[in-house]
Amino acid sequence: MRDLNELIIRMTLEEKVSLCSGLDFWRLKSIKRLGIPSVMVSDGPHGLRKQSDDAKYTDINNSIEAICFPSGVTTACSFDRDLLYRLGDVLGQECQAENIAFILGPSINIKRSPLGGRNFEYFSEDPYLTGELATTYIKGVQSHQVGTSLKHFACNNQENRRMTASSEVDERTLREIYLAGFEKAVKEASPWSVMTSYNRLNGIFTSESSYLLTDILRNEWGFNGCVMSDWGAVNDRVAGLKAGLDLEMPGSRGTNDAKIKRAIKNKTLSEEILNESIERILTKIFEYVDNKKEMTFNKEAHHQVARQLANESAVLLKNEGILPLSANDCQIAFIGEFAKTPRIQGGGSSHIKPYRVSSALDAVSEVGCISYAQGFVTDVDETQIDLLNDAVELAKSSDVAVIFAGLPDAFESEAYDRQHMKLPNCQNELIEKVCAVQSNTVVVLHNGSPVEMPWVNEVKGILEMYLGGEAVGEATIDLLFGHTNPSGKLAETFPLRLEDTPAYLSYQVIDDEIYYDEKLFVGYRYYDTKELPVLFPFGHGCSYTTFEYHDLVVSQTSMRDDESLTLSFKVTNTGSVFGKEVAQLYVQDLTSSVIRPIKELKNFEKVALEPGETKIITFELSQRDFAYYEVKISDWYVSTGNYHLLVGSSSRDIRLQTKIFIESTKSLPSKVTQNTTLGDLMKYKPLNKMISSVLEIMGEKNDNDAISKEMKLAMIQDMPIRALRSFKGVDNYMIETLVKTLNHLIN
Repeated sequence: MRDLNELIIRMTLEEKVSLCSGLDFWRLKSIKRLGIPSVMVSDGPHGLRKQSDDAKYTDINNSIEAICFPSGVTTACSFDRDLLYRLGDVLGQECQAENIAFILGPSINIKRSPLGGRNFEYFSEDPYLTGELATTYIKGVQSHQVGTSLKHFACNNQENRRMTASSEVDERTLREIYLAGFEKAVKEASPWSVMTSYNRLNGIFTSESSYLLTDILRNEWGFNGCVMSDWGAVNDRVAGLKAGLDLEMPGSRGTNDAKIKRAIKNKTLSEEILNESIERILTKIFEYVDNKKEMTFNKEAHHQVARQLANESAVLLKNEGILPLSANDCQIAFIGEFAKTPRIQGGGSSHIKPYRVSSALDAVSEVGCISYAQGFVTDVDETQIDLLNDAVELAKSSDVAVIFAGLPDAFESEAYDRQHMKLPNCQNELIEKVCAVQSNTVVVLHNGSPVEMPWVNEVKGILEMYLGGEAVGEATIDLLFGHTNPSGKLAETFPLRLEDTPAYLSYQVIDDEIYYDEKLFVGYRYYDTKELPVLFPFGHGCSYTTFEYHDLVVSQTSMRDDESLTLSFKVTNTGSVFGKEVAQLYVQDLTSSVIRPIKELKNFEKVALEPGETKIITFELSQRDFAYYEVKISDWYVSTGNYHLLVGSSSRDIRLQTKIFIESTKSLPSKVTQNTTLGDLMKYKPLNKMISSVLEIMGEKNDNDAISKEMKLAMIQDMPIRALRSFKGVDNYMIETLVKTLNHLIN
């Protein structure tokens, strides 16, 4: 057992400072005389982008061959905690085999808008789903004594001007939407490191925010790992160190090291702060080194894991009886360049050099009924008339047309945001013209974010593969031909058009600030509360079988907020084939005490069922599941009143529901002032009966026909106490005495 304190005492100041920044792009510094080795980190999060030994460290395109697993946008749709653990497990094995100490992931920023250029890396628009999947992913990786770096902390929800812009977010929204996923993962999975984002949060760079890195992350959530910067995200190194930023990556060629050293010598920075950061960094370095083991892995076996992930995560958006396809006595046209060269991942720092890419055409090569037409060119949004005509003719002469469409690399990438939600015009034109001659048309999509579908009513089937990794071709064939029953559910809403999105009016960066004006109403929280039509709702996904939900039971219908409640129900496969269903539990606050979304996801479970089989699903709910973040007490608070428990197959397909009553055990701080209205006083239990009587007396109808009783009551309810001076002749002394008395009564 190493004594890290003794090791730190033996270090010179220069050695201590040196450990606070990277040696180069991917390695941490060593101190050979003290036995401190250099360890390596690697980009992730859906595979290893480890630089080859002979590559320049800034050459992101020169990396080792690795398994390209499906991206976060894809795996989130599995709604499967165990599957995300499996992904982490195989990544941890690969890290050990490739001598990687930390994989830089998972990426869990909330999808505030479909325009986010890096959305393909992120899990969801929902913080609960995000936190659950991140937690099991981290546990899987770290089961092999390899670290994760949970990123990007926090509110990096766009790419435009990400290195300077300030995300302007109110505290309640920050806690409920943008920090909740990080909180869950930190508290339950203990990631080895957390990576700060580039942006500022409410004016302060996240890499130098003591509010984020110390007050919340360490003191409130109990994080004991090291905090590292995103690459090049450091603004003021000394301020960052004081705030809790331990490790600067990739380093600054000694410039910031010199600033730290100078600050310690002139006593503007305590050396104890530096020592604490060094201890956190060394703890994780040696946790990796002391558990290092020789490991190999079979790339083909891991390729099959990638195939399983894609199979379990793909979402069947629409099926009017056309799927699954049959290879018997049926001529099928595969149309679109993505059938031959699929888009398997997004662009930027997460880009993997894949081991073996399978296309749909490769995977179906032995089926004689398949014909192929290119249809369009992916890297140019321009209709190629000859390719279009060939595709239309092939579709016309076939029994079924399967069009492989999607977004080209240039349409979405790290470093810039999308400008619209449209597919390339040439692809939309191809789909429309094929549908005109072939009524049996299916669209397979390869994209990292939602797209508009002007042809949605013209096609009979839509299979969303997202960015399905290197085995996407095999998985697509598995799903199209029914070898696997689709079971993915959308982890984000597909809006009808960009103008319908909640951040449409406030997504633009103005004067280096981004205003989160939609507040809590992100994704389905907005669409469902507003009852806005959508293309496909959150949690939606079709199957080749059907499921019935029944027999909802709750352990109690009335409870205190410090108690827990158990809810159970049954799901039966009422179809003729094996399938998996994702049952989702939402909570609706009926108290009207504060503004809240109409429903919020609070649990889910993926259940596998044979035809006719029934299984019981049980969820437990506790205080946090009903709470909102109350800024008055800087804590989570449950309002007294009724709540709906909603069980369904999507946010808009609720199958079962029940109502429960919860009594709060907390009291919010209350203060009556001269500006408190008479109506507000009714909210306080000790005053309710008295104020109601006063309002009734004051609201009695008089002989003035211009003022009805109802109008007078409304006016009185909104009347502040100070107005009694003007309308009832009460003097200042009496008003001051009344305010004091009322404060005594309610407190």
